[in-house]
Amino acid sequence: MKEMYESDLYGEKNPTWHEEDSAWKAGHIERMIKRNKIPSDRICEVGCGTGEILLTLEKAFPTTSLSGYEISPEAFRRAAPKETPNTKFYLKDLLAESDLHFDVVLAIDVIEHVEDYISFIKKLKEFGTFKIFHIPLDLSAQSILRAWPIAELRRNVGHVQYFFKQTALATLEDCGYTIVDHCYTASRLELPNQAFSSRMMRLPRRLMFSLNADFAVRLLGGYSLLVLAK
Repeated sequence: MKEMYESDLYGEKNPTWHEEDSAWKAGHIERMIKRNKIPSDRICEVGCGTGEILLTLEKAFPTTSLSGYEISPEAFRRAAPKETPNTKFYLKDLLAESDLHFDVVLAIDVIEHVEDYISFIKKLKEFGTFKIFHIPLDLSAQSILRAWPIAELRRNVGHVQYFFKQTALATLEDCGYTIVDHCYTASRLELPNQAFSSRMMRLPRRLMFSLNADFAVRLLGGYSLLVLAK
């Protein structure tokens, strides 16, 4: 699947590179950092895409040094012209670098794209004191029963790993991380321009989530997991 990002294939299938979701993701990241009062003088994002998450975070943390690493030439071409004195982008594999250490490393919607995700997560550990992962919870009762949503994620956005909450957290712990904080994020409820089927499911998702969040996510899906780990 790495070839999907190093070629133009991902951009052809996803021409916006999901820039429209960046402010929403950055908002959740900002709240996670501030809620836990963790150091944030140096923030790095692995798989930064076109850089919009970091550029949004710069507004929240104006004295922070932000670095984005991306292996896609197309995404980097879109990010590079937007560099600022505080936010820099690199067409490099972060894990191939040496002598780099950040307060916070972001892996936002990344590990589900990585074939050897266990090695990736273990290697990432040395690059930051804290890590923030955003992990789509693709596995739910409805997605398994319908089957095609997972097949579409594989075909169109390159998901090759599929998680629910318990396996996501267990994976990080098995890789040597300590979970500091975690919460659900609700893209299907909070983001605009959702498919008709997602709009129809908003009320059931809200009602069930208010009664039993874990059960609602396992049954209906439509959520991701934001995890702060050390």
